[in-house]
Amino acid sequence: MDNQKPQPSMKMSRLPVPPSRKRALSDENQELAAAPVKPQLGKRLKVSPVRVAASIATSRPRVAPAVALPKPQVIGRQSLQVMQTRNRMNTTAASTKPKVTAAAPAATSAPGKKRAAWDLKGQVTDMKDKVSYYKGQVQSLSEEKARLQSTTGQLQAQMQDLSQRNEDLSQQNEDLSRQLHSMETKLLSEQRKLLDSEREVQRLTALSQKQESELVAEKSLVQELRTTGDSMAQQLKDKEGRLICLEDEKSRLQTIVSEKSEEIIDLKERITQQDTQIYNLETERRRLHNTVQELKGNIRVFCRVRPTLPTEKASSAGHIVFPPSDEKAIVLTKMEESHVGRDKGQTVKYDFNFDCIFSPAASQADVFEEISLLVQSALDGYPVCIFAYGQTGSGKTYTMEGPEHLSMDTMGMIPRAIRQIFASADELKCKGWQYKFTASFLEIYNETLRDLLINRPDKKLEYDIRKVSSSSNDVHVTNLRYVEVSSVEEVHELLRTAKTNRSVAKTALNDRSSRSHSVFQLKIEGENSIRDVRTSSVLSLIDLAGSERLDRSLSTGDRLKETQSINTSLSTLGMVITSLCNKDSHIPYRNSKLTYLLQNSLGGNSKVLMFVNISPLEENFAESVNSLRFASKVNECVIGTARANRK
Repeated sequence: MDNQKPQPSMKMSRLPVPPSRKRALSDENQELAAAPVKPQLGKRLKVSPVRVAASIATSRPRVAPAVALPKPQVIGRQSLQVMQTRNRMNTTAASTKPKVTAAAPAATSAPGKKRAAWDLKGQVTDMKDKVSYYKGQVQSLSEEKARLQSTTGQLQAQMQDLSQRNEDLSQQNEDLSRQLHSMETKLLSEQRKLLDSEREVQRLTALSQKQESELVAEKSLVQELRTTGDSMAQQLKDKEGRLICLEDEKSRLQTIVSEKSEEIIDLKERITQQDTQIYNLETERRRLHNTVQELKGNIRVFCRVRPTLPTEKASSAGHIVFPPSDEKAIVLTKMEESHVGRDKGQTVKYDFNFDCIFSPAASQADVFEEISLLVQSALDGYPVCIFAYGQTGSGKTYTMEGPEHLSMDTMGMIPRAIRQIFASADELKCKGWQYKFTASFLEIYNETLRDLLINRPDKKLEYDIRKVSSSSNDVHVTNLRYVEVSSVEEVHELLRTAKTNRSVAKTALNDRSSRSHSVFQLKIEGENSIRDVRTSSVLSLIDLAGSERLDRSLSTGDRLKETQSINTSLSTLGMVITSLCNKDSHIPYRNSKLTYLLQNSLGGNSKVLMFVNISPLEENFAESVNSLRFASKVNECVIGTARANRK
């Protein structure tokens, strides 16, 4: 046998373990047992007790010094168990350290001495000694194993006991934490209550002080009230004395009231009688007013000569004479040449008489003053028609409507008539009259009706003149816009719209000639609920297109067609007036749209006023004479007595 050291093996060897190896293993176990456990806050050490016991069982225990572990503030349950187990293992190992017998076999040869090969008995004896030694080692290890197993069981029992105690302590810790939280909550609540109580005490203290001051004020007030009560009691006595006097006065006044009541009843009867008298007087006034208008003629003619414009010669109006002895006469003079050509020409005069003559100096207010009574008749229920006739450029549109920019002095007959109508209607309200006004504005252009109150007319719409019903002679225009108005401003707005939409054109006689007849109509419906009386009438204010001769107007194309249409309708108007004057059985109203529309305003049941406008220019002498001749024929007509439309 060689004297080499046995090599370590993974299997159990029967050869003795070298002491150096045993010491190395024991040192490792001792370092493991003596290693201090560092507790970690908030974490739990995952160390299995079985693994600790197994590591202890596989190594020879050595006495390890006790290690003082630091006291953690908060550790996990498993970490606490591991530390307690290590402490107990160190204590147990120190108290129960096995006694190692390191006696070598008795019959061993000296170290380094090798028996001879022939000394088999000696070798056997050495082997037996080794076997005996190893058996003793095995027995001691078995005892150590049994002891360690017993120690492991005790440690496991202690670990379970410590685990249970740790759980109990953790539960107690949680209970104490909850109790602490509850106590803190209660403490905060108590503190809040204490603060609230302090605030309440302060509030009550302030309130008490305030009430004390109020009590002092109330006491002073009570004292004042007592003083006032005494004075009031004295005043009450005085009032009682005065009351007795007033009762006597009351009885006297009651007697007077009864007398006055009888007087009031008498006055009411007198007022009723006076209202009846006023109504009768108003009726008589209307009758006399319309009688005066009838005496003046149901067809009245006013002549107006327009002033010369700045661009015209001032001496142009020398051929027109206004006789100072006759305010209703006008004379046109003209120097005619001799037929032979040698003699001096003769002066020819044309005399005309009308209901009223307005010189160029007459203002719009002067003209309207003469027709205001006629406009008033429209409120009384009489159909009234006022129209302006004359050649183009003679001032018809200015007379009826006014200039482009209206003012109180320059506004024409239409806006002035509207102002008077609404003003008179307001005055009659106190007498029980209520009025409804409906306005319309159209033009007749080339015998075609156009609605001037629509900015963009629909070409598909057709405007026809038809009777309202078979039992009535009143006419209306289909698809025409009829606007109910209640103020002067609303009517002025309609007039501005119509003026913008009216057809005008430039001719040789006028730069802005009206090429159509414009017809403004205001339907007036009145009702007096006290007297149960109703009236209905139509006020027609018409600006006729300018009449002119074709040779002077130099019209061609569309202007020629317009001129022919205008002259035809004006001729028809003259025929209608002539037929009315002659009391013909047939009146040619239908020959023209103008006369057909105005048939109820031109007949015997209406009041008609015609303005004949003439130019002051001598070059328009022939046209002025023709216009005045036509106006004279109209002035000679008698169409009958007008009747009010009353129910």
